[in-house]
Amino acid sequence: MATITDLRNQDPSRILNESWGKIQWLCGKEIDEESEMTFGMVYINAGDANPRHVHPNCEEIIFILSGECDHTLGAETFHLEPGMMLRIPRNVPHNATTTSWEPCRMIIAYSSGDRQTIGE
Repeated sequence: MATITDLRNQDPSRILNESWGKIQWLCGKEIDEESEMTFGMVYINAGDANPRHVHPNCEEIIFILSGECDHTLGAETFHLEPGMMLRIPRNVPHNATTTSWEPCRMIIAYSSGDRQTIGE
């Protein structure tokens, strides 16, 4: 069965307010128990960073919509701008720091419907 999410009438419980920005979940096991992926949008406030973490059960793909960030992936750092994509393998520590004057907005997708996140 298909799932449709209408962002015009988004359930506020699917939006996580963090000190560094927000995550809006659009699909995943919590929304649709048959989902085999997790999908959402995130923004990180200008000058802020999300905590370094790993996903032990899935890889992550991020696609930058607006703003810029430096994304650490293991010991490497990648500067990302709108239109760029980064694949993050499972179990690799990572986080993003916004480097632009505006928030960095990105689409995030995980290869598991019940993605796990463990902070360092």
